Amino acid sequence: MENFAAPARPIVARMLAEADAAPARAVAFQGAPGANSHVAVREAFPDALPLPCFSFDDAIDAVKEGRADRAMIPIENSLHGRVADIHFLLPESGLSIIGEHFLAIRHTLMGTGPIDGVREAMSHPQALGQCRHWLKAHGIAQVAYPDTAGAAAMVAELADPKVAALAPAHAAELYGLNVLASDIADAAHNMTRFVVLSRDAPGVTGEGPFMTSLIFEVKNIPAALYKALGGFATNGVNMTKLESYQREASFSATEFYADIVGSPEDAGVIRALEELGFHSKWVRLLGTYPQARPRP
Repeated sequence: MENFAAPARPIVARMLAEADAAPARAVAFQGAPGANSHVAVREAFPDALPLPCFSFDDAIDAVKEGRADRAMIPIENSLHGRVADIHFLLPESGLSIIGEHFLAIRHTLMGTGPIDGVREAMSHPQALGQCRHWLKAHGIAQVAYPDTAGAAAMVAELADPKVAALAPAHAAELYGLNVLASDIADAAHNMTRFVVLSRDAPGVTGEGPFMTSLIFEVKNIPAALYKALGGFATNGVNMTKLESYQREASFSATEFYADIVGSPEDAGVIRALEELGFHSKWVRLLGTYPQARPRP
């Protein structure tokens, strides 16, 4: 609670109490009330009780400990790339990906004074990166903060007209700030993809189409990745996302996060995963879930 700026704490306390009274309805998110993740929870689960958490780890812990039934975590943005390192956060948590949600991002500049006096904009690094051209054109310096709405609460606490926040428009209402400029992202297609995490994986039900997320580590031999991925091509399985990352500091082998279209019950996916397993040190499925929007 103390990590949140003072104007956010009464709202956080009320939301925590509501979630504590009905944890089966609670959906944890990272950020202060009014953050984009809060907006995503309200869109995806209108009847849920949003549970604000200061960090991604806190949101995951809320689900692991039974204080929330699910969590919503942003993992990628159409303008600025990776948001959360889900390949680090999820494998050791024991949680599964059970859904996804796409949120159109609309950034609003808000503060306590007129826009002409603003010299700094405070927000999450992702939001700042998505508006960097607009901010530069207006001579406004970037100041990083853990989340968008938290930055709005901090701006309200500072009450300095030279410091504004980038946050969803609803945060201005929550924290009594003036809307100085709206829809200032550098591209109109600004979209963030969220995944829904749960303690229980419900299994593959319905007709789909489905997505499956997984991580794997290739063998440290020439053409390892080429061989590992060959089965997806030969079996007609569409891979929509592939990211590499290094664990620890050995730099000796690369691990990968991937999203594919289909479920482990599809014949083509079964064969592709078998080939992936043959050419990899290990493979771990993170979840299979319905597509929230079609993949081409």
